[in-house]
Amino acid sequence: MTSEEDMVKHIGIIGVGEIGGALVTGLRHGGGAAPEVFLSPRGARTAAELSDRHEGVRVCADNQEVVDRSGIVILAMRREQCREAMTGVHVGDDRILVNVMAGMGNDELRQTLGTRAPLVRAIPLPTVRERRSVTVVHPSHPEVDALFARLGGALPVTDEAAFDVLSALTGTLTTHYAYLATLASWAVGHGIAPDDADHYVRGLFQGVGRSLGDESRSLDRLAADHETPNGNNERIRTTWFDPANAEALAKALDGLLADLGQSRRR
Repeated sequence: MTSEEDMVKHIGIIGVGEIGGALVTGLRHGGGAAPEVFLSPRGARTAAELSDRHEGVRVCADNQEVVDRSGIVILAMRREQCREAMTGVHVGDDRILVNVMAGMGNDELRQTLGTRAPLVRAIPLPTVRERRSVTVVHPSHPEVDALFARLGGALPVTDEAAFDVLSALTGTLTTHYAYLATLASWAVGHGIAPDDADHYVRGLFQGVGRSLGDESRSLDRLAADHETPNGNNERIRTTWFDPANAEALAKALDGLLADLGQSRRR
């Protein structure tokens, strides 16, 4: 790689799971010039399917080839797989490594790889496939920021402690889905057909998602604007999501945050 422009034109992804696949889809769709993408042979079936589906996506013979062909290399495997996957792989100082492995700090990754290449942590979410994910990054790096800006937005933070706080928030995603499933199950228990309950709950909260796009209103303001005094929404909020419930959520997040910090410092 001879220039910054070449770097962003050649993206390598090692670890082609849910996030790796979403990154490929996001990078190759949505208009504009798309970078070439080089995939690890790990997860061979998924990698082959992505290569067949998208022009400009190639599966490499091994992880060294991914690194050699790419200016920016995204490490998207699980933390415990990193040492095995990268054993014997030389990462030149002219590459940029993007670490999306939960619980692995940049200091640990640098020690594992023995490289002086720039390292950037990131938290891409599955919605990068539709270019709708705001991705937290640390530290800020112009090429990496630009990469995630095209996938929905980059949110650089100043240190890994702040990174851990936002990482903890991502741990609430499946709780949200479980909450919606609980609502649908409650409706079914009161005689609503399962398909109808599922369809209605999805439609109800898709509307919430669209409201969140209005960044001119704070989250508290959005809640107030959707609530009538003494109405149904206020009743559920004050009787179910009461101070004790909110405190329990904060306590769970505090526990997760502490574990993320300990994991990073090992």
